[in-house]
Amino acid sequence: MARRNGGFIGTDGLDAPDPPTGVTVTAGGASGSVAFTAPTDTGTSAITGFVAQVSTNGTDYSVGSNTGTSSPIVVSSLTNGTAHTAKVWAINAYGTSSPSDASASFSPLAPVRGLVAGGANSSGQVNVIEYVNIASASDGVDFGDLTSTVKDNAGLASSTRAVFGGGDAANTRTDRMEYVTIDTTGNATDFGDLAAANEGLAAGGSATRGIFSGGYTGSRINVMQYITIANTGNTTDFGDLTVGRNSNEAAGSTTRLVTVGGVETSSNATSNIMDYVTIDTTGNATDFGNLTAARQIPCCVSSNTRLVTMGGYTSDNTNIMDYITIASTGNATDFGDLSSAARSGAALSSKVTGLHAGGHGSNEDGGTGNTGKWIQAITIATLGNSTSHGDLTEGKATGTGCSEGHGGIA
Repeated sequence: MARRNGGFIGTDGLDAPDPPTGVTVTAGGASGSVAFTAPTDTGTSAITGFVAQVSTNGTDYSVGSNTGTSSPIVVSSLTNGTAHTAKVWAINAYGTSSPSDASASFSPLAPVRGLVAGGANSSGQVNVIEYVNIASASDGVDFGDLTSTVKDNAGLASSTRAVFGGGDAANTRTDRMEYVTIDTTGNATDFGDLAAANEGLAAGGSATRGIFSGGYTGSRINVMQYITIANTGNTTDFGDLTVGRNSNEAAGSTTRLVTVGGVETSSNATSNIMDYVTIDTTGNATDFGNLTAARQIPCCVSSNTRLVTMGGYTSDNTNIMDYITIASTGNATDFGDLSSAARSGAALSSKVTGLHAGGHGSNEDGGTGNTGKWIQAITIATLGNSTSHGDLTEGKATGTGCSEGHGGIA
């Protein structure tokens, strides 16, 4: 059998198509969505389908084979965290083309889970923990319960453990910290204590260290305190923020944590301040720059390179989103708009996607009272407005969010 333009000519003179071109793959959980351009030369009959196969060694293309009639084709049963490449073949009535060029390398990733814990709805405070798959549009699913109802708490996470701290527990500030294992479900367990009972604080960190910053202990404070996420116990002093404040938010990279906005101690004014610390080095925070607009109780999401501040409260709920490059310093730049102005939502992020979950807003989207259950999504690397991701199990605000794949773990 002779070759013809990458296809094959049969003994009867009829031939298979040319190979597809432009193969690219979008990684998913144990899967890849293989996109390609169909060949212009279809041989001597119409193309009837395509087959996509992947390889882990660049030679044996027999892993996760799947067929389809058009681009893209999803190939599943792949190994998360392992590099793969893909090729595609075109098929007509007379045969199969030669393979396409291989795609660039891609590594499937397990679904990234974000947790939303505590908060309040029109009936009062809640102790509910629910989880959301950040990687794809989905609704919240019940996870378990905190040890008590609480709002205005803070959360942080490693790749395996989420820790929630502080808050207003039944109208009493608490110093309690508690934790869950993210990839399971179940109720929270005691972790240790903050330095003082504290509400309206911020939290974030790396894969190993978590930092709680600011808050209200009877007055607004500039205190930062840290934990080793893998080890239960009380917090240790880290240093001071540049300005004491509560109703602030924090996120960052594997090495740097940025604390954003809030209400300042000295002026009682909504703040545009951003300051940062190096996570592995205790000490006081350094000025980073200013938000595009002062605001309190926003959401902050991050990849390992970019932090996006979503919504918050100025003189009213706002739909503002702005961003910074974490490794630099300077003022924030406009990112786009939330689809609905909101404050006091829960922030969840992976290396790719940031979510604003629930909150107080003008578009309550099925929530109760003045709280919403909508989940709004952005692609952190791409400027633009948010899109719908799904709904929480109930409308609520002033809870906290954290996730196993945020910038500090990237």
